[in-house]
Amino acid sequence: MRSAGVRRREVLLGSVALAAPRPSAAEPLPLVAIAPGLFVHAGVHEDFAPSNRGGIANLAVLLGEEAVAVVDAGGSPAQARDLLAAIRARTDRPIRHLILTHHHPDHVMGAGVFRAVGARIWGHARLEAALRDRFAVYRAAMERLLGPAIAGAEAVPIEETVAIGKPRRIDLGGRPLELVAWPTAHTDCDLTVFDLGTDTLLAGDLLFSRRMPVIDGSLPGWLAVMDELARIPAARVVPGHGPVSAPWPEALGPQRRYLEELAAAVRRAIRAGRSLPALLADPPPAGDWLLSEDNHPRNITAAYKELEWE
Repeated sequence: MRSAGVRRREVLLGSVALAAPRPSAAEPLPLVAIAPGLFVHAGVHEDFAPSNRGGIANLAVLLGEEAVAVVDAGGSPAQARDLLAAIRARTDRPIRHLILTHHHPDHVMGAGVFRAVGARIWGHARLEAALRDRFAVYRAAMERLLGPAIAGAEAVPIEETVAIGKPRRIDLGGRPLELVAWPTAHTDCDLTVFDLGTDTLLAGDLLFSRRMPVIDGSLPGWLAVMDELARIPAARVVPGHGPVSAPWPEALGPQRRYLEELAAAVRRAIRAGRSLPALLADPPPAGDWLLSEDNHPRNITAAYKELEWE
């Protein structure tokens, strides 16, 4: 029997194991080691398309001495199966937990693949209701956008919930994770994961980097949540979209500036009596945000509809 010390060294040396995968008949997704035992697959900066199979979000894998946790399931069962292959080609530890950071399709459409291998599904206390309300619409849209990759997608039950103000912990064996549910921000069911052993925050879509953030919750709420996020004593962060790792809390800066400037511009327009169509005709903000052509008008619309009732 291996000692606890040996198993712990195996976790800390997991980056070596993941860098040299064993042969597999599948096509495993590439994983980047960003800390001992913590690996991230980088989503592409594209809209949904058959060529990317919905793989536009960052996905994470955490190895403990006894078990594996996956953070977000990808945009299709096809992508999830390749993520599963990437894990199985490198470790036989059981995948006991799938943590969903919110309900958007690029994060949840592959969840059934991990539930089928025994993973318990974790999410915000509001997540199951959000999936119940939107999953059928999301699936129909993904069938049009992704084609065969979406075959087999199913809404999964949220078996372990996290309530706002009541963090919960998962222990993978020598690797504790803290799960926190947040008030309405990017969505109304945002969840973060803090890997205490490596001081790494997995922020889900509460943090966009390079790719323009999208509001599907509350603009003032998101700004308030970012103030709270900044207090988390992390060394690095995995954004929901962007590089696989970034320094914390500095990574919040560009998103904060964009959302603050958006709020200020929309409030000025409302005070001046400008209509939403007039505001939408303004040029996009300065900067190098990716996918801004579609996402900035969406954000103006969401912000205007919320802020005109302040």
